[in-house]
Amino acid sequence: MPAIIKDDVLVYKGSNLFRQRLLLSVLSGRAIKIEDIRSNHDDPGLREYEVNLIRLIDKITNGTRVELGETGTSMYFQPGILVGGQVTHSCCTQRGIGYYLEVLLAVGPFCKEPLNAVLQGVTHHELDVSVDKVKLAALPVLLKFILVDDGLELKVVRRGAPPLGGGEIVFRCPVRRHLRPLQWTKWGLVKRIRGVVYALRVSPTFANRVVESAKGVMLNFLPDVYINTDQCRGPNAGKSPGFGVSLVAETNEKTFYCAEAKSEEVGSGEISLPEEIGRQCALKLADEIYRGGAVDSSFQWLLALWMALGQKDVSECVVGPLSDYTISFLQHLKEFFGVMFKLEVLRSELDDSDEEDDVVDANKVKMTCVGIGYVNISKRTM
Repeated sequence: MPAIIKDDVLVYKGSNLFRQRLLLSVLSGRAIKIEDIRSNHDDPGLREYEVNLIRLIDKITNGTRVELGETGTSMYFQPGILVGGQVTHSCCTQRGIGYYLEVLLAVGPFCKEPLNAVLQGVTHHELDVSVDKVKLAALPVLLKFILVDDGLELKVVRRGAPPLGGGEIVFRCPVRRHLRPLQWTKWGLVKRIRGVVYALRVSPTFANRVVESAKGVMLNFLPDVYINTDQCRGPNAGKSPGFGVSLVAETNEKTFYCAEAKSEEVGSGEISLPEEIGRQCALKLADEIYRGGAVDSSFQWLLALWMALGQKDVSECVVGPLSDYTISFLQHLKEFFGVMFKLEVLRSELDDSDEEDDVVDANKVKMTCVGIGYVNISKRTM
């Protein structure tokens, strides 16, 4: 539902896309008001993980003002100035660390001080991208915009599976005065596949069984497949048992596609076979490669954000079929920044041929926009 503007405040209804609206409010400096937050639910109002996200944003900003209604079903949010710096935050275990990490990744380059964040909680959650996926597929995209890594780092100190978590990561991000425009229309062919399998408070043989299963699928396509095992012990294994795998495919144009799979949460009553987890992840990676494009489908919205905030020049990028989340994000970008993208569907070359062989390529979308020239006025200059 589009926003209603009252006294220069964007008014939304419902709890959907809560994180998108908070994030863009912080970057644009525009106040927002959200009404009817789960007003018809048995448990109305903000969830614990959403309040936890507001606390994290409050830690990395200065002057943020939040007003909650008596019933918790309405919220007024006036963003402050991004300051960054040293932050330690305990994330709600209802969501993964990735839910919070993506916000820090989006705003990190625009802080006053380089961001050095320590996040604690669940490192691998079924609702959110894992910390491994952010490290393998999202950081290379940001590097395209800032050119020099200059301390860009994501380190997994401890892993933690749901429901109790116990994981910890350290994220460091440099600051930039502005982002450069980007032309990224080639993604190349996959040349190697790498991965990591983790086993937390379970038998180490689980990790080896996952590796064999995943490699059994991937070796049918290319020989350069190598998967590490991370058999955590003691405090580094978190507080709950679990295992999983993250696979990344690298192309000769430095594009990264990532897929992941994990065991069922302990106590759910479901049984997870290591062989099935490995095969499931390998097939997910094959599907991601089929979608193609210059970025992983999970991070299309981050690419769109950084393109829109770039210098006043044309940026263009070719991605795979747009996800529903990305489409909603493009609509929000128009409401907060007035940025509109030109979306052009590039038909597969196979569509024009008369061959009836199996389709090996998906339709791509060419995204083009002119950056708004967003400048980080907080960054200190020499």
